[in-house]
Amino acid sequence: MKKVILFIGFACLIIFECLRVYLIMPMPGSQRTNSIELAYFLGSNKNIIRLIGYLLIAYPLFNILSKGKNKEKIIVIMLSILYASIFYVFTFMMEADKMFYQPTKTDLFDATKNKIPSHKLIIGVALNGVSKAYPIQLIGYHHQVRDTINQTPIMVTYCTVCRTGRVYSPIVNGKTETFRLVGMDHYNAMFEDATTKSWWRQSTGECIAGPLKGYQLTEIKSEQVSLSVWLRQHPGSLVLQPDEKFKENFEKMDAYDKGKSKSGLTKRDSLSWKEKSWVLGIQNNLDAKTYDWNFLVKERIIQDSIPELPILLLLENDTASFHAFNRSLHKETLLFEKKGDSILDQNTKSLWNYDGLCVDGKLKGESLQRIDCYQEFLHSWEFFHPKSVRYVKR
Repeated sequence: MKKVILFIGFACLIIFECLRVYLIMPMPGSQRTNSIELAYFLGSNKNIIRLIGYLLIAYPLFNILSKGKNKEKIIVIMLSILYASIFYVFTFMMEADKMFYQPTKTDLFDATKNKIPSHKLIIGVALNGVSKAYPIQLIGYHHQVRDTINQTPIMVTYCTVCRTGRVYSPIVNGKTETFRLVGMDHYNAMFEDATTKSWWRQSTGECIAGPLKGYQLTEIKSEQVSLSVWLRQHPGSLVLQPDEKFKENFEKMDAYDKGKSKSGLTKRDSLSWKEKSWVLGIQNNLDAKTYDWNFLVKERIIQDSIPELPILLLLENDTASFHAFNRSLHKETLLFEKKGDSILDQNTKSLWNYDGLCVDGKLKGESLQRIDCYQEFLHSWEFFHPKSVRYVKR
């Protein structure tokens, strides 16, 4: 009976250590099940579960090691080594924050000292006249970078498996919170706050497990464009520089911008409407729409509407920087067409640039209102926006 209890105890401990990590890491089948509640239970109660397991095996283990036959002793020693190895690997090597580290320093330089190539994609943030750019190649490895703009704390996040860049305020219940990368749910990065140990979804800022479940982080407006476009818009912007400690990790991310990553998790499918196809997503209140990136590259301009929001999508000449605007101005919905490197509104024949500013004509000096728009993998946008409708040109 003691041997049976011992083997059951070891089996339970081994299964627990494996399952705890399996459910929140991108392993075969793990991200396609709705197992977040089980994963959170295992993760938040890991010390208690281990203690129960250790108590279960303690007496029979001691008994066999002190009184058992040599063959029995060898078997239990091998089981102990097996469990210790699994514990070490899954706790110190395969947990998310042991694989992706935070920067040890956050140096930001202006354009005169910047070392980031101008064609690289960035997540740009502008607050109260101060602007900063965070290269995707860097934050894609770190998953989050903490910073302040005009004494306002921000949390710049990116999930390479979803291709989702978001910027949030890290203030929770009036307190500036600290987060760590804990794993992923349905291929999207999750963060754990230090105070309540709740789990937060990167793509939406929603707390999905723990004491703060249902709480929403406040999103801060950001834009994904090439660095050259961002510096054109914000010539005084500061740019995050690489932490040399992670040089090799950044080099592995060099092709990510172009969708040429070697990993099946992060590599783009160049065809349209596949799981790993690039799309643009727009959400307005309860309505959402999905736009095929390949179509935008071909057309360079898309005009559409979702309830209460007439939309203008523009793609710059670098075929990487996109902009989304509300094409309603002074209660009139404008219709646009491309004219060289400018945009012409058919209503007044005024010329507009890619920054949504009218540069010539009757509306000169007017500007269109930017709207939130995200480039993501199709599987990400449509999973987290299940009612999103696909745009099809009529």
